[in-house]
Amino acid sequence: MLIDDVTIEIIAGNGGKGAVAFDKNLGAKGPAGAHGGNGGNVYAEGVSDLSALNQFRFKKELRAEKGEDGRSQFRDGVTGKDLIVKVPVGTVLHNLTSEAEVEITKIGERILVAKGGRGGKGNFHFRSPINTSPTEFQEGTPGEHFTVRLELKMIADVGLIGLPNVGKSSLLNELTNAKARVANYQFTTLEPNLGTYYELILADIPGLIEGASAGKGLGIKFLRHIERTKILFHLISAESEYPGKDYRTVKNELKKYNAALAKRKEYIFLTKTDMMDEKELKKKTTALKKLKLSPIPISIYDDKSLEKVKKILNEIQKKK
Repeated sequence: MLIDDVTIEIIAGNGGKGAVAFDKNLGAKGPAGAHGGNGGNVYAEGVSDLSALNQFRFKKELRAEKGEDGRSQFRDGVTGKDLIVKVPVGTVLHNLTSEAEVEITKIGERILVAKGGRGGKGNFHFRSPINTSPTEFQEGTPGEHFTVRLELKMIADVGLIGLPNVGKSSLLNELTNAKARVANYQFTTLEPNLGTYYELILADIPGLIEGASAGKGLGIKFLRHIERTKILFHLISAESEYPGKDYRTVKNELKKYNAALAKRKEYIFLTKTDMMDEKELKKKTTALKKLKLSPIPISIYDDKSLEKVKKILNEIQKKK
């Protein structure tokens, strides 16, 4: 199960309190209480692992280490260790407490999410000519505490879209090293699958149906992932009785969810052509051409047709 939207509590470390102590060296009587250590910060760091948010399925509270209290003989408390939270590239962090929003867009990118508290001052800090033996000290300040919603919006170069069972996963497996589940029934793919074609990232988006933008079927959960996809490969099954209607169904759902998606550059592929005779295939192709589309007939069992897909991907890679 891919977790792509989760809300967690992020708590930076509290600062340690200052110490009240006096010099233990023979003949020395001055204040020697040191400062408390600063609390650890919480950072978010981008990683390539799409399933990185799964760690928060049951763990909803993350804490950085608190700073140590100050000690005697001018020994400051140790600063608390920072906490590095690994999130997939494409994750948007919605700070529900401060209403701030930030996005991780690169592998290795690190941003500060919650700052640790400052350590309190020890009594050495409060010495003066009129207060030679101060007993004052400061408590450390608390670390920042935020409620943060982590929302994954994948950043892929090419997104494979279409109705359920049109061959998206099969095509992804043929073009990349992905091992997406394949079966002859709807909604075989329950979460996005990623594959790499040389330097391109390809994403197989689970099947969309009419009403998906309103939450029907797999709903808007996966429409969100298409938002960041730069180019769409729209797959339509040659087995469909009404390929034109299938195309319009998916296109309308994209438009309802985000009007900009309907204008995204796309390539149309008529899949499973090995299941059709030439006369029937021509009929399906003509139906799509009436919509001013230029469908490319393909089959995963036809290497020649797959070369057409690879040629398009190679051109996309060159431009990238």
